[in-house]
Amino acid sequence: MTEIPPPHALARRAAAGDADALAALYHRYGELVHRTAWRVTGSAAEADDVLQDVFIGLPEALQKYGARGSLEGWLRQVAVRTALMRMRRSGRRREVPLEGADEVAATAAQPGLAAALHRALAALPEPLRTVFVLKEVEGYSHAEIAETLAIRSGTSEVRLFRARKLLQSLLRRSL
Repeated sequence: MTEIPPPHALARRAAAGDADALAALYHRYGELVHRTAWRVTGSAAEADDVLQDVFIGLPEALQKYGARGSLEGWLRQVAVRTALMRMRRSGRRREVPLEGADEVAATAAQPGLAAALHRALAALPEPLRTVFVLKEVEGYSHAEIAETLAIRSGTSEVRLFRARKLLQSLLRRSL
């Protein structure tokens, strides 16, 4: 039986250009990166692109990582930053590509609270949705959100408060 190397060892090897270590990191963390990107962008197609961007640039990014803290947490931050950069660069604000229309229609057809919540989250402005997802779904602290988004911790708290209020209003109307 082959022993699986610890994440920090894989990170060091991938940073040095080891393709097998990079593949092992992809298999271990690819779903996490994709899920995080999907929650931030609201699009499976965008999440696919973010996943590719993250892992293409990972060997170089890992050289700056330095094994400080959890590799999983660091990769989530990289995914969030990459997703936000892609969205800002393209000027995208919750647009739905035609190839994703079936995904949106299927979600809209889902009965109950889960579908209403999904629609309400999709209706939030990007800054509010991003803070809400990072805090309530991903479990980031306000300090981590502030660092990730280059905002103040107080700004993160205000955005979360506003996101909750807007979600409550949107959910009341849809239920």
